[in-house]
Amino acid sequence: MPAVTVVATEPREDADVESSSERYARRFQGPVGRWFVDSQTHITLQSLAGLPPGSTILDVGGGHAQVAPPLAEAGYRVTVIGSDRSCGERLAALTSIGHCRFEVGNLQALPYADEAFDAVVCYRLIAHSVDWRRLVGELCRVARHRVIVDYPARRSVNVASNALFRIKHSIERGTTRPFALFGRGEVASAFAAAGFAIASVRPQFLLPMALYRLAGSAALARGAEGLARSVGLTSLLGSPVIARADRRPTQGGPPRG
Repeated sequence: MPAVTVVATEPREDADVESSSERYARRFQGPVGRWFVDSQTHITLQSLAGLPPGSTILDVGGGHAQVAPPLAEAGYRVTVIGSDRSCGERLAALTSIGHCRFEVGNLQALPYADEAFDAVVCYRLIAHSVDWRRLVGELCRVARHRVIVDYPARRSVNVASNALFRIKHSIERGTTRPFALFGRGEVASAFAAAGFAIASVRPQFLLPMALYRLAGSAALARGAEGLARSVGLTSLLGSPVIARADRRPTQGGPPRG
């Protein structure tokens, strides 16, 4: 009997296929969903502040279309890369008029030269990544100045995520996925290994988004989160976290970006 050769293949980084779908987008419809996205956009634009007009931004796994539209409107030149052509469907309105580019590629081995973009943004992906440290390394490799990511914090109500998963899954109509939790130290370590240093961390919400979706009130969400932020609870226990990391200056060189 002839020998059978088994060729090992690496797991495909394709979690963005789900987050780019219309089904996933329904999580962010209505006043509560719009408030979530508006809050994220505000922090993202603050994290990019200081980059000159027309700076190039790579949005990795950004087929969810939460980041590219406001960045393009703010004057950045945006490229979105997805793992599959279907990930570009929600960006068609932008790409069809040249306000954004969409490309398909391996998210674990980005098809770009070192420091090809002024900044890189990556949301909705690290928590589901097949190899998040390698992903972070790739984000840093192609970023000239800074990288902005989001991740669910371990030090938060997410510690009960396994116990509450079925409830959350029901509230969010089957669009919830299992996800990894991260500590600030391990995220900082992954960026440091790639030559970057954490410049800011911005925890977004104290309570799970699913609870606000269940209540259906953006006013309640704003009030509760405003109170939590004012007494310092969000900075301690908030999640997801938006982290900005800056490229460390080379030995003897000036700071960059």
